[in-house]
Amino acid sequence: MNRLLKGALDRGLFLNERLLAMADNAVDWMLMRESLVKSGLTPYEVVYQGDLMSVRYYPPPATDSLEMSGGERLPVRHERYPVPLVLVPPLGVTTEVFDLMPHRSLVRYMAAQGFHVYLIDWGKPQRRHATLSMKDYAETMFGTALDEVRRHCAMEDVSIMGWCMGGLLSLLHTGLNQDRHIQNLITVASPIDLRGGGLVARAATALNTPARLIRKFSSWRLHSLHPGKLHAPGWLTTLSFKLTDPIGSVTTYWDLLTRLWDREFVENYSTTADYLNNMLEYPGGVIQDMLVKFAIDNQMAAGRVEFRGTVADLTTIDANFLVFAGDTDILVPPGIARQSVELVASRDREFHIVPGGHMGVILGSKAVKAVWEPAATWLASRSHSDNRRGDAPSAADRAIQDARLRRQVDDPT
Repeated sequence: MNRLLKGALDRGLFLNERLLAMADNAVDWMLMRESLVKSGLTPYEVVYQGDLMSVRYYPPPATDSLEMSGGERLPVRHERYPVPLVLVPPLGVTTEVFDLMPHRSLVRYMAAQGFHVYLIDWGKPQRRHATLSMKDYAETMFGTALDEVRRHCAMEDVSIMGWCMGGLLSLLHTGLNQDRHIQNLITVASPIDLRGGGLVARAATALNTPARLIRKFSSWRLHSLHPGKLHAPGWLTTLSFKLTDPIGSVTTYWDLLTRLWDREFVENYSTTADYLNNMLEYPGGVIQDMLVKFAIDNQMAAGRVEFRGTVADLTTIDANFLVFAGDTDILVPPGIARQSVELVASRDREFHIVPGGHMGVILGSKAVKAVWEPAATWLASRSHSDNRRGDAPSAADRAIQDARLRRQVDDPT
């Protein structure tokens, strides 16, 4: 009888604690939601501030270890590698994508691994920025950002790591400038060949036929439109991301209800929701370039993108090159991302298919082990000032490497 009474009392106390936690979290969710958002908490300093773009520097952590997801401790390497790491987010999202939560922060992780970490903040475009084009971002703004990084760290050689369009801009910048001081280049889920499958490729293919008919039978061109007419609001970017997983967008509300007692889950959910619901505007000039040069003409797949009299030539890139693609990414599947490693002149180049969808590959629970850790290890041996790239591979070597890369996509195992 005493045992039964004690069991009933323990269950009652347990349920009472759960109900109190649910009530507390529900009040915060409805009235003080900002208190649940944990993004952008890693300390940084702004080393450059322009009209739109700025550059952040993340100092090394002051502690000897950091707590990661699941309670795992990450030792902090206090000795710094000479070559700094520049993180490049996509357009259309806030910079918190690389500092989403303290235990899932790429800037914090890389700083703990011994890198001087910088981040390009593309800013929050407004309608007055509608005329900005891909060249403005890839050449002018990107170039200014790297100049400021080099000034701040007093080092010419840099490493670059970009996710999605951040990787695309990194390739375009390197191809436009043939910068020999970009020592290492990493892209994650970056679209290259828009005929390689997935939602983006299907949309590009659908545009191709009507675009060719318009070109054949009329003199009208998309770039004839004023960019302001194509300027896309932030809510449209949010909607586009959510439509890639409409069922998941609904089920997460059910998950929140059933786990309202779990403070960590509610914080993670609130932080992710805040990130997704506050995406940024796309300048109309960027949209024009994306539609014409990438979706319709698929210029990236050929390795040469034309911008007002200049060419971004990817075939001249010889930086050490590492590429990741998500195995369940429906926006940028491996077939779209792989093309970049077949185009570049790099002798040192690798392609890896890893777990995750388009966002999960860089933000998900498996990203730390699948992408962050391998990227940090790869960079560690290539981030000294005396690390120089080898000569471009021979035609025979490239044929062998290309065949191996194709097999990786056809059979990731």
